[in-house]
Amino acid sequence: MTSSRLLAWCLLLGSVACDPARSKSIEPPPTIHQPSHQDWRLVWQDEFDGAPGAPPSPERWNADVGGDGWGNGQYEHNTARTENASLDGEGHLVITARKERYQGNDYTSARLNTRGKFERAYGRFEARIQLPTGKGIWPAFWMLGANFPQVGWPECGEIDIMEHRGQLPAIVRGSLHGPGYSGGENVGGEHVVSGGKLYEDFHLYAVEWDPDRIRWFVDDVAFLEVTPKDLPASRRWVFDHPHFLILNIAVGGNYVGPIDGTTQFPQTMRVDYVRVYARAE
Repeated sequence: MTSSRLLAWCLLLGSVACDPARSKSIEPPPTIHQPSHQDWRLVWQDEFDGAPGAPPSPERWNADVGGDGWGNGQYEHNTARTENASLDGEGHLVITARKERYQGNDYTSARLNTRGKFERAYGRFEARIQLPTGKGIWPAFWMLGANFPQVGWPECGEIDIMEHRGQLPAIVRGSLHGPGYSGGENVGGEHVVSGGKLYEDFHLYAVEWDPDRIRWFVDDVAFLEVTPKDLPASRRWVFDHPHFLILNIAVGGNYVGPIDGTTQFPQTMRVDYVRVYARAE
């Protein structure tokens, strides 16, 4: 395997692959409501304001392009086209998965990241999102360690703020991937949202990342906390350096399984905003 191919593989394999049946699940903390944002200072944001059909801000986002499965057996070819990622003119980013033959794949979608444009360690990272639905549809909001070109995946660390199996419309998962606890052996847990299905409305997905602790929230309700003591024995905590943000919809893959005839296209993930806060001093 060439060094360039190995580098690409490190990023592609970091695409939130996990199997809950084999992953380590941590008992959630007592359900509490998050304090006011007066405890936080806004340091980065995208409100997705712009004309309908405009691409996402090139000052904030890169488009990952390719269709070789992204290390997870995904079906789609991710593109830089506005057909797959654009603004709707009403303050939303819309990522669209389509059923269409393109560059050797039968589906297209988009995967956006802030690598080299915004990378940070610690803070509150949140996005307000209306999810897609359908068997085999796999939306995610996640982070990957900015040092992956030097150390590879999973040594770089991966924080999955939210990933969702479209066939389970009321459940989301948060998880960590690191050396010795990656892929199907990740450390994390699931949350069931009461009172409706996630594709019916927007919900707020967030993590609060501090040294030696990460907590997950849906609609400002905590459902998971992980610290170094929760890792498998002798495994290292690698969440002590900057990560960049990623938003995407995958079609098929190890985590969600194949699509079937019940899955309708196009499927859209609407993002109202992404905001990052530092703790107020």
